[in-house]
Amino acid sequence: MRDVASDHDNRGITIDRVGIRDLHLPVQIRQKTGGAARVVGVFDATVELPHYERGTHMSRSVAILLNWSKREVSMHEMEGILREYQSIFSARAAHVSVRFKYFLDKQTPVSGLACQLDYDCRFDATIVDEDFAFALEVEVPVLTVCPCSLEIAEAGAHSQRGIVCVRIGATAGVIIWLEDLIPLVERQGSSEIFPILKREDEKYVTEHAFANPKFVEDVVRDTVLAIRDLPGVGWYQVSCETYESIHNHNAYAYAEGGGDAWSLR
Repeated sequence: MRDVASDHDNRGITIDRVGIRDLHLPVQIRQKTGGAARVVGVFDATVELPHYERGTHMSRSVAILLNWSKREVSMHEMEGILREYQSIFSARAAHVSVRFKYFLDKQTPVSGLACQLDYDCRFDATIVDEDFAFALEVEVPVLTVCPCSLEIAEAGAHSQRGIVCVRIGATAGVIIWLEDLIPLVERQGSSEIFPILKREDEKYVTEHAFANPKFVEDVVRDTVLAIRDLPGVGWYQVSCETYESIHNHNAYAYAEGGGDAWSLR
């Protein structure tokens, strides 16, 4: 049977990335404790297609990910996935990302109720020849109280929920654990948020937040200072977007820095 995708192409154009997107698979995320969290992963996977090849083989991509979804995944496994892509597709370059909801145990601040909060996370990996790059992304909800509103108002101040997005390029051989990064980012808002609060907890969270007012600029700067001290951070991108309670628009701030490995930015 003729393999049309393997036909020669004479248009002379290399395709930088070709493959599949939004493939949903169960996946096991390696935990710092040594266990594995079972989540639903949403995969994107592509390879570089040489100028002389007409097409790629999408089914091979699905087969690779089906196999790896049965294993525990961290930065090291992402490199293994990409090297398998290079081998099977005879590709110079490959890219794989997986998005997933990750749950961490929390405890309400006064009543001590056990609960869990979900966080949007992403592993993003690229290989070009022998050079491997990995990025970790988390979106962490926080509460912010406006310092200006608190300063000028005779009573109260406007507060709102916001999302702090942190994207980190990890240095070779170092795992940045979600269990370390997420709580670190949570502490940079006016207050953490919780999925459940008793009245005594709500009182504590409200008063704590009002004692710690922050602009989005403050949140971003404090987050940058915090993640700079994490081992394994090569480069970083930090943003904060708050869903303003007294405006029909959001507030936003962004900063980046670190090394020269920009291929995943």
